[in-house]
Amino acid sequence: MSSGIRALARRFGVDEPAPWQVEAVEAAVGGRDVLLIAPTGGGKSLVYQLAGLQRDGWTLVVSPLLALQVDQVEHLDAAGVRAARISSAEGKRRRAEVLRAVGGGDLDALLLAPEQLAGSDLADHLAAHPPGLVVVDEAHCVSEWGHDFRPDYLRLGELLERVAGDAPTIAMTATAAPPVRSSVVERLRLVDPVEVTTDLHRDNLRFAVHQVPDRDRQVERVVAVVAEQPAGAGGIVYARTRRSAEEVAGALRTAGRDAQHFHAGLRRADRDDVQRRFMAGEIDVLVATSAFGMGIDKPDVRFVVHVEAPPSLDDYVQETGRAGRDGEPADVVLVHRPEDLALGRFFAAGVPRRASVEKVLAALRDGVDRDDLAEATGLGRQAATRILNLVDLADEPTADAVRERAEARKRLERSRVDLVREYAGTTRCRAAYLLGYLGEQTGPCGVCDNCRAGVADDEGGDGALALAAVEHPTFGHGTVTEDHDDRVTVLFEDAGYKTLSRDVVVERGMVEADEA
Repeated sequence: MSSGIRALARRFGVDEPAPWQVEAVEAAVGGRDVLLIAPTGGGKSLVYQLAGLQRDGWTLVVSPLLALQVDQVEHLDAAGVRAARISSAEGKRRRAEVLRAVGGGDLDALLLAPEQLAGSDLADHLAAHPPGLVVVDEAHCVSEWGHDFRPDYLRLGELLERVAGDAPTIAMTATAAPPVRSSVVERLRLVDPVEVTTDLHRDNLRFAVHQVPDRDRQVERVVAVVAEQPAGAGGIVYARTRRSAEEVAGALRTAGRDAQHFHAGLRRADRDDVQRRFMAGEIDVLVATSAFGMGIDKPDVRFVVHVEAPPSLDDYVQETGRAGRDGEPADVVLVHRPEDLALGRFFAAGVPRRASVEKVLAALRDGVDRDDLAEATGLGRQAATRILNLVDLADEPTADAVRERAEARKRLERSRVDLVREYAGTTRCRAAYLLGYLGEQTGPCGVCDNCRAGVADDEGGDGALALAAVEHPTFGHGTVTEDHDDRVTVLFEDAGYKTLSRDVVVERGMVEADEA
């Protein structure tokens, strides 16, 4: 490791960067694109911070959440890095000040959301003063197979190419299964990227699942799980709905725990106050929806409990990754009843109405600019953008093809729910199950509930079929995401995730010959 990288890292409070951080930094500084896969809280931000300081020019960071942007700007400022953001929260005067700083060379890093970059005026200004480094955080949002796919991310490759020219790009994510990684490379137009993947295994996390028959037992079990934690131990309980978060927080308070709820329905000032108190250790238990957590770095979270099943394993890995970042043991518990999985289907994106699709297609045929579609069609911006992206993804620009693409997306979301059900009922090592889903082969962890009960029989697989192409007579074309013992998990382009018999897949010739 160069002494320069070590010295720069100390500005951010890090004495010794990890080898994978150094590898990624050196690749980006040398002008290479980088795809970085590292666990939540694992130090991905340090990579772009160090690389940006060594590249000529300023760094453009595309980040999806305002709270995460605020946290990053504060962290950069504290290290003496001139940073700012452009978002819907800034007025015209502040926006003009930031753009002048970019043009005058008085800014080291600019953070913004993809929605901001999509504005033509901003893109033109940045293109006139191109960055020396581009960073895309939560890069899985770029992929249509990503669990948190966002329509405004789909055009990022095109927009960044226009704004940044040949500046290297660092694409970062914590939860990307192998097919998602390939999609990210394609969508962002990364050129021969250096793929840096860290060991995703966190051996201090103790995974467990508690099966319950009804809602009353579910809440009771959450209270009991939290009661087992030492007095004063801080933790997070994730709920799927606002009502559930409030109900569980009330039950915990009744049981004598210092608990508060957090969700998007609270006033901004109230959310900020609850978050501040939790981060300061003034609240023991925070019961929150998914509105809480992204970009939050509290190292001493001793437990993360899910009172309902998450919508996908990707979300579960991301949310449970907020436990035990200090390396000390932490409990990760899913309190599960099958009925909760219906929530995943309820929240899945629907299929746009044919009339809405026809409006967008007609506007495109009439030469309406993509940025003006919402106004031209009378649809909301989000609806118009989603349909436009489905048009881009469809095999042909027809209403039937576009709606079929939406149906395929819906099937994918439902298949993610099925994998959560499978995880809840598995007798495999839970850590090995989750890591296998993310494309990492590993043996039993020894500390999850199945390992402790002696029922986990994971010997792992040889991984010979990992990433193999599969052609199924019913589900069509797919890619193997996990090859384990007697079964494989395949992500099908039109049917989503399916778990199949390994022997059947091989014996019936579903695997391409050069992969078998």
